[in-house]
Amino acid sequence: MSLSIGIVGLPNVGKSTLFNALTKNRVLAANYPFATIEPNVGVVNVPDERINKLSEISGSAKTIPASCTFVDIAGIVKGASEGAGLGNKFLSHIRENNVIVQVVRAFENDDIVHVEGHIDPKRDIDIIRTELCLADINSAQNRIAKLEKEVKTEPKLIAALNELKKAEQLLDNSELISEHDEIDMELIKDLQLLTAKKFIYVFNIDENDLGNDEIKAKLAELVAPSPSVFLSAETEAQLMDLEPAEARELLESMGQKESGLNALIHLGYETLGFISYFTSGEQESRAWTIRKGTLAPQAAGVIHGDFEKNFIRAEVVDYDSFVAGNGWQGAQEAGKSRLEGKDYEFQNGDVTVFRHT
Repeated sequence: MSLSIGIVGLPNVGKSTLFNALTKNRVLAANYPFATIEPNVGVVNVPDERINKLSEISGSAKTIPASCTFVDIAGIVKGASEGAGLGNKFLSHIRENNVIVQVVRAFENDDIVHVEGHIDPKRDIDIIRTELCLADINSAQNRIAKLEKEVKTEPKLIAALNELKKAEQLLDNSELISEHDEIDMELIKDLQLLTAKKFIYVFNIDENDLGNDEIKAKLAELVAPSPSVFLSAETEAQLMDLEPAEARELLESMGQKESGLNALIHLGYETLGFISYFTSGEQESRAWTIRKGTLAPQAAGVIHGDFEKNFIRAEVVDYDSFVAGNGWQGAQEAGKSRLEGKDYEFQNGDVTVFRHT
C-alpha cells in the first residue's frame, strides 16, 4: 500500500514546477497550456526521521523509507468534461490516484500568462470542481440508466441505484462526494467517481506571503472543509538544490518549520488515514504503510501474503521505547517488548517482528 497523488489544476498554475521539486526531476515546465500531455510520474520518499534513527540504532545495511507516487496531470480547462483540451484523456489519469491535489494559483506574475486572463483562486477552484462533477454526472447517469433496467429482474440492485441517485443530486449542486458521508461508497466504488476521492488544495502563493496568516486563512475558507497547504512552487524548487542545512536555514528565515512539499505528503497520509510501522535489523530498516485500524495479520500481509496467511503473532515495541532501549535487546530487557495476536491493532510507529509458520 502506498500513497498515490494526482496533481491537477488549470494550465500555468505551477503544477510542473511543483512536481519537479517533489521528484527532483527536470520535467518540462513551460509557459503555455498542455505542456504536459502524458502524465509525468515520480516516486518520492515519505519524509520520516524515525526510519533513519532506527537504521542507525540497528546498524542496518539498507534504509528503506515509505514511498509516495505523484502524477503530474496535464492542465484541465473549462469544458474538459466534454473533451476540451483533450480533457477526457486527462480526467482518466486522475482515476488511478487515491488523492487529488489541486494546485491553485494565488501569485501575480505578468510574465506567466493565466489561461483565464487574470488571477482569481475561487474561479479556478470552481472550474476544476465543475469539470470533475460533470464528468461524474455522466458516469452516474449512464450507470443509473443501466440499473433502472436491471433492477426489474434483480431487486438487490436497488440499494446501489439509490446511492447513485443521491450522488447525482450532490453532483448537480457541484458538491464533492468526498465531503459528504451519507452515501455508501462501497455500493458504487467500481465507478471510481473522481469527486469521491479525497481532495487537498495547494495554494501556490508568493514567497512574501508564506508568513501572512490573514491571506492564508482567506484562501483556506474557499475550500473548507477540505484541507489545504500553502507554498511557493518557486521557493520549493530552490530548496531542491540546497544542502539540507541550507534548506533548513532558508525555511527558518521565512518562518517555516518544514517545506510545503513535506507538509503536503504528511497531509496526504493524514487525509487517507495512513500510518507507518517499521521493521528494523542488521539487514535493513524499513517503513511499511498501512491504514489506521489495520490488524496484525493484515499488517504482516503488506510485507508478504504468506505472512498474513500463516500469521502466528507479532513481537511489538513502540518507537520511543525502541530508541530509549537502543534497539531490540534494550527494549526487551526494559520490559517494553510484547507479543500481540491476531486482534492487535497496529499503531503508528510500532517496530515489529512477525512470527509465522
